[in-house]
Amino acid sequence: MNGADMLCDVLLVNGVDVCFANPGTSEMHFVAALDRKPAMRCVLGLSEGVVTGAADGYARMADKPAATLLHLGPGLANGLANLHNARRARTPVLNVVGDHASYHLQYDAPLTSDIEGLARPMSQWVGRAAGAHDVRRCTEEGFAASIARRGVSTMILPADAAWGEVSPETLSPVAIPAPPALEPGALEASVAALRSGRRAVILLAGRALSEKPIETAGRIAAAVGAAVFSTTSARSARGAGRALVRPVPYKIELAIEALKDFEVAICIGASRPVSFFAYPGKPSTTLPPSCEVIQLAGHEHDLGAALEALADGLGIGPDAAFARNAFRQNDIQVPTGTLTPDTLSLAIARHLPENAIVIDEALTSIGQYNALAPGLNPHDHLPITGGSIGIGIPLATGAAIGAPDRKVVAMQADGSGMYTLQGLWTQAREELDVVTIVFANSAYRILQGEMTGVGVNSYGVNARKMLDLDQPKLDWCSLARGLGVESGRATTIEEFLRLYTGALRRKGPFLIEAVID
Repeated sequence: MNGADMLCDVLLVNGVDVCFANPGTSEMHFVAALDRKPAMRCVLGLSEGVVTGAADGYARMADKPAATLLHLGPGLANGLANLHNARRARTPVLNVVGDHASYHLQYDAPLTSDIEGLARPMSQWVGRAAGAHDVRRCTEEGFAASIARRGVSTMILPADAAWGEVSPETLSPVAIPAPPALEPGALEASVAALRSGRRAVILLAGRALSEKPIETAGRIAAAVGAAVFSTTSARSARGAGRALVRPVPYKIELAIEALKDFEVAICIGASRPVSFFAYPGKPSTTLPPSCEVIQLAGHEHDLGAALEALADGLGIGPDAAFARNAFRQNDIQVPTGTLTPDTLSLAIARHLPENAIVIDEALTSIGQYNALAPGLNPHDHLPITGGSIGIGIPLATGAAIGAPDRKVVAMQADGSGMYTLQGLWTQAREELDVVTIVFANSAYRILQGEMTGVGVNSYGVNARKMLDLDQPKLDWCSLARGLGVESGRATTIEEFLRLYTGALRRKGPFLIEAVID
């Protein structure tokens, strides 16, 4: 056997059985090894941004890492934007990046680059196999780091490490270190703050937004009169029957208004909320300057256990009552007439199936969806986490593979969708059950809003050329069909409802181009 075989065997024994790939010459021995391992599912992406974004979506739903296979430094560089999103989501991903044979590097061949330098900003762990004999150690370390550190690991595999011979070994799963204990002082301070009578907010992120931790947070909030908010996270359990968690708004003015009255904030998984950007004359943080911030737990902790410890410290039992979201989906009025972000969000929400996975890269076109979400069928919400657009279609692709028995509904802005529309081809090839709704407003509408946010209220021809997408207009139905995905275009809400409800009844990928005002 060779080093590439060893890499595959280590991955499989640790439960990593999906590899999203866009390989090149230096990875051919690994491709051959994958071909010898039928237990490994190999998924081809036509761009590295699809590969890395799909690995993120898969891990968010499967709660374990996938591998990626990327071609040298340029291949990794093509995937970095969505690795940035995965890093911000604290998603476990194990990148395998091929490199030239170690003895070839001295010749500075055209594809030679500083792979470590490219990888480090987006990775929690970076390692290089020193040879075939080192592949097992390097793979095990990278896998363990992706779980323990909750993030991206990047393993560099020189070609001679892949083709070099190794002896077979008896393999076993890697032991993952237990999460660190909470700081006693932080727990005591959190309990005291919530007992103090001050206006308190509990800020959740990461795995604290799973169903059981949310229930615990709801019990605490009901007992002490606290509010519960969330910052942008990989995956959130939403819908009827669950405790209410309000997202901190994206717009800085709305975020400041929502948080203005709080005197103490308990952060669990989350940190102090900040604005996405700096704006002239506006603060960078959205809590009041006088608000005390207590960091109870970070991503590396067991966040469910942290909430339970907080409840225990307050004397709140596991059977304590909390306010459950009421089911209001059937009460949503059937929208009529023009397609707008509001009418679209009403239509999507009214027919959302139970246990759906909602991908959210609708950006400015989200309409009323976030306000409606608490009353809908229970579902999981997967948003863009790091602000690097172009993750929606890949995220939906990976989520559908990570949870194959669940319907994926992807709300996708048109401008950001063009970054990685190649993911539609992968959806068609893998026959994934994804309904993609493209909010086609023919503009980078979010950037138009940001122009206003920095004080530019009118602009001319050059600015419009950089913010509009209407010359020529994108034809999403033709693009989808060219990539193997059936599609339909809606210009009225009635046309949209017909296409949407039909797509929900069928299996396989379908794209709806919703032309909105």
